[in-house]
Amino acid sequence: MNQPDEGAAAAGTAANSVARQSRPRQELAVELRRLRDLAGISGRELAKRVGISQSTLSRIEAGHAVPALPQVIDWAKAVGADADCQQTLRGLTEAAHSPEVHDWAASLAGRAHLQDDVRAFEEDAQVVRNFQPALVPGLLQTADYARRVFATFDPPYAPDALAAALAARLDRQRVLYDPAKRFEFLITEAALRFRPGPYRVLLAQLDRIISIETLDTVTIGVIPQDIEASTTIPHGFVIYESEEFALASAEPIPGSMVTRGPELVDAHRRRWAALTRMAIFDADAREFIAGLRDEIHRIATD
Repeated sequence: MNQPDEGAAAAGTAANSVARQSRPRQELAVELRRLRDLAGISGRELAKRVGISQSTLSRIEAGHAVPALPQVIDWAKAVGADADCQQTLRGLTEAAHSPEVHDWAASLAGRAHLQDDVRAFEEDAQVVRNFQPALVPGLLQTADYARRVFATFDPPYAPDALAAALAARLDRQRVLYDPAKRFEFLITEAALRFRPGPYRVLLAQLDRIISIETLDTVTIGVIPQDIEASTTIPHGFVIYESEEFALASAEPIPGSMVTRGPELVDAHRRRWAALTRMAIFDADAREFIAGLRDEIHRIATD
């Protein structure tokens, strides 16, 4: 166990890492707001000139959304920024669009879990698209499946932290029932076969997926192992979208990468489209999962 000073140092390292990653976004937000104030233009008027909603402008100035470069240039012109200022804004925008890399070990320092970070993305988004090639997505996991997955993490959770992470993950799942949201999942057959415990754990998990698939807010696609691949994605990713923002989160070991840059988000959309063409949906997906469940049940009872 870390000594108190070691734990504080680790927490400080994590906080400093997050601060470094968000600094360009915050600097851009502060500069855009400063320029608007200097020009004496209201948020409503500037939003009209830039071609965005006033709520989007507010999110940009708060650092919660990163505008595309053309929007920043239009903003600069609308407030009368000179050429040097426009060049500064261009640099800040490019830096703000760079992916944010989060190391799991550093991010967990001083914290029980990271579920609240994910929850914030899910609550802000109107559409969530989640691809998982190796295991069932967290929003669909049963308590026993999730507990066993958490127990395999490296670095490992302490017992009390594992319980807190499990409770937070299960609480996140309430968002699936929000009628204002849409959740789309693409899951490979390999992920559906992943067994973090006895066969009964996997059987219960497949039953839950079949049940959740009936929700109006949820679409589940399955990518069979025998399908000819049209793209190769080595790790899972999630795309979060609303009228005001879009971002993508990928999970290469040993951490995660969050990107708000339009070009990189579009790249994830293209990968999603390619994966969708490989997947089966609706009755075909339900039949596939039910057949997989029957197969595993036969293996478990032999």
